[in-house]
Amino acid sequence: MVSDSNSTVKRDEPWVMRTYSGHSSARASNELYRTNLAQGQTGLSIAFDLPTQTGYDPDHILARGEVGKVGVPVVHLGDMKTLLEGIPPDQMNTSMTINATAAWLLALYVANANQQGVATSDLRGTTQNDILKEYLSRGTFIFPPQPSKRIIVDMIAWCAKNAPKWNPINICSYHLQEVGATPAQEISFALANAIDILDSVKSSGQISDAQFPQVFASVSFFVNAGIRFVEETCKMRAFVQLWERIGRERYAITDERALRFRYGVQVNSLGLTEAQPENNVQRIVLEMLAVTLSKDARARSVQLPAWNEALGLPRPWDQQWSLRMQQVLAFETDLLEYEDIFNGSHVIEAKTSQLVEQAWAEMNEILALGGAFESVETLKSRLVQSMSSRTSRIEKGEQRVIGVNAFTQSSPSPLGGTDNILKVDPKIEKQMVKELQQWRKSRDQSAVDRALQALKTAAKENSNLMPPSIELAVAGGTTGEWSQALRDVFGEFRAPTGVGGASGRQGHLLDQVVEFVKTIAGGPPRLLVAKPGLDGHSSGAEQIAVAARDSGMEVVYSGIRLTPEQIAASARDEDPDVIGLSILSGSHLDLVPEVMSQLRKFKVDAPVIVGGIIPEDDRPRLKKLGIAAIYTPKDFDIAKIMREIAEITVKNRKK
Repeated sequence: MVSDSNSTVKRDEPWVMRTYSGHSSARASNELYRTNLAQGQTGLSIAFDLPTQTGYDPDHILARGEVGKVGVPVVHLGDMKTLLEGIPPDQMNTSMTINATAAWLLALYVANANQQGVATSDLRGTTQNDILKEYLSRGTFIFPPQPSKRIIVDMIAWCAKNAPKWNPINICSYHLQEVGATPAQEISFALANAIDILDSVKSSGQISDAQFPQVFASVSFFVNAGIRFVEETCKMRAFVQLWERIGRERYAITDERALRFRYGVQVNSLGLTEAQPENNVQRIVLEMLAVTLSKDARARSVQLPAWNEALGLPRPWDQQWSLRMQQVLAFETDLLEYEDIFNGSHVIEAKTSQLVEQAWAEMNEILALGGAFESVETLKSRLVQSMSSRTSRIEKGEQRVIGVNAFTQSSPSPLGGTDNILKVDPKIEKQMVKELQQWRKSRDQSAVDRALQALKTAAKENSNLMPPSIELAVAGGTTGEWSQALRDVFGEFRAPTGVGGASGRQGHLLDQVVEFVKTIAGGPPRLLVAKPGLDGHSSGAEQIAVAARDSGMEVVYSGIRLTPEQIAASARDEDPDVIGLSILSGSHLDLVPEVMSQLRKFKVDAPVIVGGIIPEDDRPRLKKLGIAAIYTPKDFDIAKIMREIAEITVKNRKK
């Protein structure tokens, strides 16, 4: 507690305030970080680009169009040094949102700190390192579930012995809500995930019984907070109760500090709208209340999205606005002067108890199936079903979204225009490739080769992977080389789509589409849904696939991470009436032309439609390429989209 400068009232310390950011290059991101810290941000939250997240160097074919788009590219130790220049690693609490390549990024972080004379034991921060939610929602996985879990266990064991202040895993339920999880699902899936990891740590033999309470205490969480902020407050109180129960009953943890549920949060991005985006400001503020009002369940760190994230990449000023929201709540209001304001509330206690009961039951059901990692396909299907139900409620008007399906009439917004988002310079990719080539020429290749061999040997012999990863970082290895070495040993994974088991919408509008489809000469439309590039946010593509199938169409959907050539080859073999491309990473101007070129090469003339976060001024360029229709988040009317796909089919068949 600290004294208020204007009174004798004692105030709690505020949470760590972060802004999730990174773009273009390590140098540009470093400038952004130092600006944010100067404006009062108290922790660093690094967003990495998709090639870094999925283990590819900038010159890989799958990295085309993705470099620097949704985060910062970090390819080698030189990039990490540049990224953190002027930010002392022993003084900064750093959060790295990285999963499949988390061990590698931690290795780079450790190597950079050590070269500055900072001991590993002094490092404070977090690696998200939650691969399960990548299989279920976000899509930046590389290896199969069991090898991926092994890498996580190695990181946890290594940190317990070498970096005790570092949180090696941040169980992330955030993205589960982003793909439709209910509060009970968000709790149960996350806790089952944590149990699976902790049980694996115990059985690995790398941690003694005496060290295990420290390991349990090092597990943190990263949650979502939606617009139903009363229910979300209860969700967090339920999380607190259940985590303590798991610690006491399953792992015999008695240390009160170790039993604390420690979590960070980013409030909901799923509910941010492209239509009337100014409404996102109040959405963000209200959602922040869910994780700050209840002292007993208050977040340890908070990062807020920007009002314009449904439009594209936020500018520094947009991120400053979100930071100021936190600062006003923490420093201007009296929130931090009180004990938990909900204690004794019958309403809050009743709802919390309901969520505790529901989540505990579903968690135990998952454990009975063999645990979270053995239940990926089942959990994925449940999430697709939940998202389908949410989309249906919005479509029918049962769930109101202001500016989308309610109160849609609006005056012109002064926040509009073509310059209200940050656009990454398309030249950055060529620059990064050139710098990578120079880096490879300047290093000791024999040292890199030895380190890569040591990494492969450790992977085969079940030795801890962190020491050889750090050795490779020091030698000058790259993200792509680290990942390929482990791909050679562990293989790669194609996650289930969840589409097959999901049942779709009901409603007279979709029924009308079903009837129209029955009248189409030549049979029902055949829709090929594809996701080019590294964008793993597949929920939109999955919902389109489910709705098309429920409309009577034939659907081909092979999941995420396809090259333009692979998509074109699939189109040649499947002979679709319509090809639907889903791209949410901002790489549409790079990937769509390449897909169209490959389709011509394979002599495929099916019309192409595109969905994603596509700025208004990019539409003419896509239309000029011959794109038949463009859909963005404001196009929530699924029945209308299905009807248009059917009509495009009819028109194309008449040619």
